[in-house]
Amino acid sequence: MRLAGRVAIITGGDTGIGKAISLAFAHEGASVVVDYFGDEQPATALVNEIENFGGKASAVAADISKEDEVGELIAQAVKHFGGVDIMVNNAGIEHKEPFLQTPLELWNKVIAINLTGAWLCSQAAAKQMVKQKRGGRIINISSVHEELAMPTNAPYCASKGGIRMLMRTIAIELAEYGITVNDVCPGAVDTPMDEKLKADRIEYTALLAEIPLRRMAKPQEIAELCAFLASDAGAYITGASYIIDGGMTKQSGSL
Repeated sequence: MRLAGRVAIITGGDTGIGKAISLAFAHEGASVVVDYFGDEQPATALVNEIENFGGKASAVAADISKEDEVGELIAQAVKHFGGVDIMVNNAGIEHKEPFLQTPLELWNKVIAINLTGAWLCSQAAAKQMVKQKRGGRIINISSVHEELAMPTNAPYCASKGGIRMLMRTIAIELAEYGITVNDVCPGAVDTPMDEKLKADRIEYTALLAEIPLRRMAKPQEIAELCAFLASDAGAYITGASYIIDGGMTKQSGSL
């Protein structure tokens, strides 16, 4: 198992891509801390699922846009499993709105969770990793929209562009401690969040036409890339953005 003996925190780890990462890491032997916000039931069910196949997991509620709650998230990982080796910044939100009608409140909320949350979690996790003196991995679930514009989604695109430069900068600063930092940049992923899109046949057909492989990614495919980057095989990779989009950005318009 590629991640045996390691402790991983996955923010927003109870649903969608985060759930797939939590399961993949647990199957690879990691002890998984499932961060969630709001309803406890999905996180509890996921922990039970992991424990039922012999894995180790714990659910911790934390609003990653708040420094004190992020600190407690790290503290709980240390308390339950003895440290932090892998930090996956997966939690994020988006809400489409034309730029001229986007209220400041919406901008602030998206930036707080998507970018400030990644900053807080990366810093807190890195401090713990430095203290442990055994290196570590920070993996951001970014998006193709850290490069590809998406009209009516300016706050989201700005947050992902910010994550790209945050990743590149701290990858250099943390290299001396053996901590790698990378972005995983999915295109369209088949998660419950996209049920409304899939129900709109015209919009869904238009989306698939932009993807050379003519399908959305499975969450498990994103998780497998994360597992690779978190493993020893990814030890020499840092400061990189990994596009995983079925070829979409090679021919896409602005979706």
